[in-house]
Amino acid sequence: MQSDVLIIGSGGAGLSAALNAHKLGAKVKVVSKEYPTRSQTCMAQGGINAALGNMKEDSVESHIQNTLKSAHALANESQVRVLCQEAPNAIEWLDSIGVCFSRTSESKIAQRTLGGASAPRACYAQDYTGLKILHTLYDNCLKEGIEMLSEYYLLELLTDKERELRVVGAAFLNIRTGEVESFYAKSVIVATGGYSRIYGKYSTNSSASTGDGVAAALRAGANISDMEFVQFHPTALKNSSVLISESARGAGGYLLNSQGERFTNELAPRDEVARAIYSEMQKGEEIFLDIRHLGEEFINEELPQERKLAKLYESVDPLYELIPIKPAAHYTMGGIDVDENSETSMKGLFAVGECANHHVHGANRLGGNSLLEIVVFGKEVAKSAFEYSKNAQEHRALTSQINPFEKVKEYSREIDFYKVKEQLGDIFYSNMGIVREKNSLERALEFVLKNLSEVHKMGINDSSKIYNTNLVEFLEFINTLELSKVMLQSALAREESRGAHFRSDFTQESDTFAKSSIYNKNGVVA
Repeated sequence: MQSDVLIIGSGGAGLSAALNAHKLGAKVKVVSKEYPTRSQTCMAQGGINAALGNMKEDSVESHIQNTLKSAHALANESQVRVLCQEAPNAIEWLDSIGVCFSRTSESKIAQRTLGGASAPRACYAQDYTGLKILHTLYDNCLKEGIEMLSEYYLLELLTDKERELRVVGAAFLNIRTGEVESFYAKSVIVATGGYSRIYGKYSTNSSASTGDGVAAALRAGANISDMEFVQFHPTALKNSSVLISESARGAGGYLLNSQGERFTNELAPRDEVARAIYSEMQKGEEIFLDIRHLGEEFINEELPQERKLAKLYESVDPLYELIPIKPAAHYTMGGIDVDENSETSMKGLFAVGECANHHVHGANRLGGNSLLEIVVFGKEVAKSAFEYSKNAQEHRALTSQINPFEKVKEYSREIDFYKVKEQLGDIFYSNMGIVREKNSLERALEFVLKNLSEVHKMGINDSSKIYNTNLVEFLEFINTLELSKVMLQSALAREESRGAHFRSDFTQESDTFAKSSIYNKNGVVA
């Protein structure tokens, strides 16, 4: 029996959509390659924005203006207004379902200041905010009996071409068995997360953030947009790229160079702080985060995870020592292009979360808005997808034509794709990183195109069907190559600097480019 709503991805966006669709009466199925508790949502530590005014006077309008300023004229103001106006309701809902927010002495939800905010606006749960939200969403999905399948790798979106080009389901590789399984639904929501793992060891994201949903939507015929905009978080640990939350700077942490000098406003928007750090590094300086002055009691109560991570991955105790840091790829503003109803350019296909471009982040996401986006638009996409499903016609049974084993076994193994994958991360951090320019972008594109043409030489060594992670990682790698091509083409075409996209050969914003870059599988969309 087909579902009313098939949700691909079980992070915060997917589970928010699942709970809301279920509440509306939809028959929901959630399918994902990871288990929910391993989703990237767990790594969102700093907080979730809402103009509650619990710590200092604040307003929804201030939240809107902060978001628009950070977006550098690329955000849709009406969508930003929806995001910010719905924020207090989102917090109320999360609180009602059991998210254990930190509290003030008056038992109000505690709030802290993140970069680019004009007031303490980020509601938080120590420095585990995303994890606490994700676990609460997951618990509620289990309580409601929502069907959830894990360890299913997305292969393709299924379309009914005989009646109209609409999405009617998806084909997956069952990682446990190696079999291809197709699930059909009246509407499909993609909630598979971002693609910043293209940057390899220079990303704060998990190894699963390979843009599978974006790549599948692109291949199916959907539009994707603003792929050149990748946010670099200013404070990742130097050697591991593990994230140190912006909450550490929000609490009063300093950024210091090797001379012990502060060199930037620590709470400026992330693109500005990342470039300031990059500039110091280009001078040969090492960069450190200093939270020693915050004191043991505060660090242990408000920033326990940051202390633990610094000790574990850098062998430094931030109570007494400086934390060595660097900027790392953290969040992708681009993704599957959606309208005000979270619907893509293909009928029956919706998207939400980091894989989608709701046009609320523009050229640079405001810290604290990513968790907010998954809750606000998780509710909106559930409503839209369920409403669509009510009038969706029964599709004709289709079978996926993809059999990854049959296809890949024909490939030779002349080239080790793991080595190419590592090279891709290095090249992207150097050539498609915080600062870019034409020649380096063209060299990176040449590398990507060459390897796309040689994928047939990059076979796998494991021929087994059961739990073949070698195959899954190869399929993920192909997705990253396909998306890398669009990212580089978008970056080359945008001959200006705007937010997270900074070109040393075009250092100013240009009115000519005050619009989104939109692509589909045929190239640029006019």
